[in-house]
Amino acid sequence: MYLCMKYDFTTVMDRTGHDILAADRIPFDGVSVEKGVSAIPMWIADMSFPTAPAVLEAIEERLRFPNFGYFAQPQEYYQAIIDWHRARKHIDDLTPEMIGYENGVLGGVSAAIRAFTSPGDGILLHAPTYVGFTHVLDDLGRRAVHSRLVRDAQGIWRMDYEDMDRKLKENRIHLAIFCSPHNPTGRVWERKEIEQAMAVYAANDCIVISDEIWSDILMPGACHIPTQSVSPDAKGRTIAFYAPSKTFSLAGMIGSYHVVYDSLLRDRLRREGGLTYYNSQNVLSMAALIGAYRNGGEWVDELCLVLEKNLRYACDFIRANFPGVHVMKPQGTYMLFLDCAEWCRQHAVPIRELQHRGVRAGVIWQDGEAFQWPESIRMNLALPFTLLKEAMNRLKKNVLV
Repeated sequence: MYLCMKYDFTTVMDRTGHDILAADRIPFDGVSVEKGVSAIPMWIADMSFPTAPAVLEAIEERLRFPNFGYFAQPQEYYQAIIDWHRARKHIDDLTPEMIGYENGVLGGVSAAIRAFTSPGDGILLHAPTYVGFTHVLDDLGRRAVHSRLVRDAQGIWRMDYEDMDRKLKENRIHLAIFCSPHNPTGRVWERKEIEQAMAVYAANDCIVISDEIWSDILMPGACHIPTQSVSPDAKGRTIAFYAPSKTFSLAGMIGSYHVVYDSLLRDRLRREGGLTYYNSQNVLSMAALIGAYRNGGEWVDELCLVLEKNLRYACDFIRANFPGVHVMKPQGTYMLFLDCAEWCRQHAVPIRELQHRGVRAGVIWQDGEAFQWPESIRMNLALPFTLLKEAMNRLKKNVLV
């Protein structure tokens, strides 16, 4: 597959010493990689690939103008977003007034929570739950109420609509966070699933924060349906957040945006977000987004093929070699979520010991229990295939034994 690739997804970059969190930190205290063993970062959600040339070219072009004074986002910025959503998400009714900058999706989520809830209020989320949401809710003094996803006979994660409705009612909840595609499970929700979820939210007079940061990372056959597109009611009650950061590995550039159709929701969100006086964009971040959305589509298409190969290989390897470890092949994202509960019981190995074994073997993966799911591990598969094969072989030889 790689022989016909236009872009580079095979070079193994040594990211250590370049202020890269994934490469310079181990996410477990008191454990280190064994001496003489190389570390393979597979935890935090950024990619180990060189970023898209379109992004670098746009930044380099801006750097050629030797001044970085105060600036305002030009029409070009909004048009790049509008065109990207039209081409990639089949949305043709966006206008610049519906789009607003955010210092990261979690910053926007925080502003929305502050704007529409009070300390002590409950907020509905699905479990497994993205750990960033947990931190935001804890910091703001809100209560996370989890509706657990369930796996069907094929191992596919599904929403439990009755449980959602019951918990919204029991806890008098009027704000929910909806993750689409879902992190960490990798589900890309079908239209009918989103429609049913939004009907539950509507029946409970619930505003919806829809985190769609992963919506461009789709495996062949998957189609992202923007939450706001499923009905007029969904369009009016949903605050959606997007970013090029996961798609183009631009987390260090900082820069996300919201899409809000309803003027009341939009006004309250922007008022709350503006109170810090720091919710403003960096000019190079703006250039990166414009370059990515204008000229990066072909790169993303190749990226998704590379990720499909990685995800398929890893899932097949795990099923063949690690009985008791359960995994659904993600339909989107580049994260793999391993349910290790059965394996841990069979081998009498605590999950923390299993996690530490991986680190000692140089497979730097992530504690899945922080995602509100016991005895689990999250892995990042956005890395060259040669490193993925090495990581899986280390797991077979030294970790899941």
